[in-house]
Amino acid sequence: MKPLKILLITIRLGLGLLFVYAGIQKFIPKPPPPNSDVEVTLPDHVVKIKALIGGMKQTGYFWTMLGVAELLAGVLLLSQVYALLGAVLLVPVTLNIFLFHLFLKPNEPGETALTALYLAANLFLIGYAYPQLKTVFLNHKA
Repeated sequence: MKPLKILLITIRLGLGLLFVYAGIQKFIPKPPPPNSDVEVTLPDHVVKIKALIGGMKQTGYFWTMLGVAELLAGVLLLSQVYALLGAVLLVPVTLNIFLFHLFLKPNEPGETALTALYLAANLFLIGYAYPQLKTVFLNHKA
């Protein structure tokens, strides 16, 4: 039983640190790319990536909201006390990151595998805590 507890804590800390870092990065302004007079034809998947991320940033709120969600979930995972809440909050985020890499970066199987690992680790945390979640979501006495 002790190795399982160590694995759970390690996954919580790893995902927590990863998403705290990712959340902070959303708030650090990036310098605009240098303008070039040379017209470059980008591959189709790069155009889609730029359109997706550009659209999220242009809404004026979504990129910031994503950063806040990543930061909050990361801090909750690091707290260990509210780790289950952080893991539940991260499900749509990790799923979208995985699907982003699966469909928009098909030429990078290493990154896709890594993001699949993030999703699997997150689902493992939730699966381990299923008895707790079951009492919350499947309580029919309400």
